[in-house]
Amino acid sequence: MVEALAGAIEIWRTGRAEAADYDALVDRARRRFAGLVGVPPERVAIGNQVSTFTGLVAAALPDGAHVLAAEEDFTSVLFPFLAHADRGVRVETMPLDRLVNAIRPGVNLVAVSAVQSADGRLVPGGLDGLASAAARYGCLTYVDATQAVGWLPFEADRFDFVSCAAYKWLVSPRGSAFGVVRPERLETLRPLYAGWYAGADPWTSIYGPPLRLARESRRLDISPAWLSWVGTVYALDLLAEVGIASIHRHDLGLANALRERLGLPRGDSAIVTVATEGGMERLRAAEVKASVRAGAVRLSFHLHNTESDVDAVARALGA
Repeated sequence: MVEALAGAIEIWRTGRAEAADYDALVDRARRRFAGLVGVPPERVAIGNQVSTFTGLVAAALPDGAHVLAAEEDFTSVLFPFLAHADRGVRVETMPLDRLVNAIRPGVNLVAVSAVQSADGRLVPGGLDGLASAAARYGCLTYVDATQAVGWLPFEADRFDFVSCAAYKWLVSPRGSAFGVVRPERLETLRPLYAGWYAGADPWTSIYGPPLRLARESRRLDISPAWLSWVGTVYALDLLAEVGIASIHRHDLGLANALRERLGLPRGDSAIVTVATEGGMERLRAAEVKASVRAGAVRLSFHLHNTESDVDAVARALGA
């Protein structure tokens, strides 16, 4: 992926890049992502970040809509809904572990991350439980799969709307993202960011009216940051070649190996959080890349990690 991106940058630097040549890469990335989440490619839109897809869903809600969300969630899932308070959109937040049981009549949409960014927690009761509870009460679902797709098996067709930034577990350059929409929900979304790339034929949609958008989810496309998509398509090729089931076993195995070394209970997430005084400083000294989220050290294990990384973290944290 890095070599492909470096080659593309060299082509760009020497003035040999052709805009239309990137279309095949974007199309291949769209198809690869569709395969990873189990939907047809025509249900996938491309964009640049999660909040733009969240914003489309938020704008489609009727005045006075009732949205249910997790209070700990990433703000790209929350802010676009909260921004519609002037229309009477009410966002009810609560702890993640109470979210699914709170779905009830009168809730128009439940919005949640499949895996929490701060601490790696999965939706309690599983995503199937979330989808079933929402269907029981006629509630729409919006799922941010950024921290899930790439290591956790994920079926996008269980939900009305899905977003996924590619720079996390899809190991892509920042600037590429995907959205998935159920066919029966597509007409509810106004293509607020429609530009030439959302046209039925982008290269004949670059000047003048009338509005002539693609019929499928591509009508929601945002003009791609070309170089980001060069890296994205090769990263998705690699993930598809290895297989999400294999990556899931690998990532979860390493995460649980670290939990065992640290005296923590086994978990269901590839993200491990550790509340330890001075832990981040010790990890930096050991040249271990980690982060601090919600007051704890957060470590994420993916297909490029090995048992030696578990050993390095455990030693740095005194286990």
